[in-house]
Amino acid sequence: MARKAAGKPPEEILLDWKREQASLKARVVDRDTEAWQRDPAFSGLQRVGGVDVSFVKDDSGSACASLVVLSYPELEVLYEDCRMVTLTAPYVSGFLAFRELPFLVDAVQQLRQREPRLMPQVLFVDGNGVLHHRGFGVACHLGVLTDLPCIGVAKKLLQVDGLENNALHKEKIQLLKAGGDSFPLMGGSGTVLGRALRSHDHSTKPLYVSVGHKISLEAAVRLTHSCCKFRIPEPVRQADIRSRDYIRRTQEVQGVPAPPSGRSKEAQRPKACPQGVSEEPAGTSKGTPTGGKACPRF
Repeated sequence: MARKAAGKPPEEILLDWKREQASLKARVVDRDTEAWQRDPAFSGLQRVGGVDVSFVKDDSGSACASLVVLSYPELEVLYEDCRMVTLTAPYVSGFLAFRELPFLVDAVQQLRQREPRLMPQVLFVDGNGVLHHRGFGVACHLGVLTDLPCIGVAKKLLQVDGLENNALHKEKIQLLKAGGDSFPLMGGSGTVLGRALRSHDHSTKPLYVSVGHKISLEAAVRLTHSCCKFRIPEPVRQADIRSRDYIRRTQEVQGVPAPPSGRSKEAQRPKACPQGVSEEPAGTSKGTPTGGKACPRF
């Protein structure tokens, strides 16, 4: 999700960011707040959302912010919004939200105004929630600002509070034999900050799931597993696919040669509003004009 950029904000800016994180952290709810979260089959859950920010190659200031909404449990795309944005804040570890979140919050607000019937009941975020240096990652930040349940899903272990990607951690990963298996991420403070999840039978690398807002860790892990056709939860995967394709098509319109992807044209161009989601885990698909597009429900 993030890309490092040159430069670092002045120390007073970082202090302001820390104060904002501390203030908003007090509003995080780490328990189930909706009836569907407490149901073993998630009855009543109909729409799941995902967000992502993809970057333009060799341009750390240009990116595409995307929001998608999928039906549940079918995981078919109902809505997508991809827009090119200009990032003004640099990447600083632990402060990802201040670089990318304004565009994602705006996308959620635009959806709430234009297509309220398609508002997601939960958002998946490519990043961490309470598994964070100060217990307030991008998934917490997005959840508090949008007042939506949020789940943080990271591909790498954030080594905080004594958590280490050491030999013991790797041994525990080897014990995850099937999709849905997980183990707690217990910090040195004695707090469980998240869970390492084998999200798919055919995936050997775990995901690191943590609470963002208004959902319990147990429900967050179960829902993450149920949304994985591949290693990455489908809402995040589709947001990533569509944002990258939107960048490619934007560059083509501007006459900028797209970097070779090594994928076939057929894999690069699945339907924008498919009856079924593309089965190519590394493929790309069409985006949508700025402002969002509702896809017909099949």
